[in-house]
Amino acid sequence: MVKVNRGEIWLADLGFAAKVRPCLVLSVSPVSPERILATIVSHTTTTRQTQFEVAVDKPFLKPGAFDAQSIMTISLARTIRKLGELTTDEMTNVENAVKQWLGLA
Repeated sequence: MVKVNRGEIWLADLGFAAKVRPCLVLSVSPVSPERILATIVSHTTTTRQTQFEVAVDKPFLKPGAFDAQSIMTISLARTIRKLGELTTDEMTNVENAVKQWLGLA
């Protein structure tokens, strides 16, 4: 089983239409016998300058943003490799965008 942790960025196959792209893990790590899933927010290079996009400058990411409107839950079998992780402040910025999108702010 692949081990993913909250705050890590993984390259993941999101299917034909959504492509292979970097994804930030929002959920906690699953433990057996839980389902082997992770809730992620995907990174896009096609930004629209919305209030729900959070740009993060990392050497392993192309210019773009994590889009809080692109939250999904995927099987860990769709993860390819770990790219890196966010700092606490960067993670807080993404969390705040997600809370705003979901009306939890």
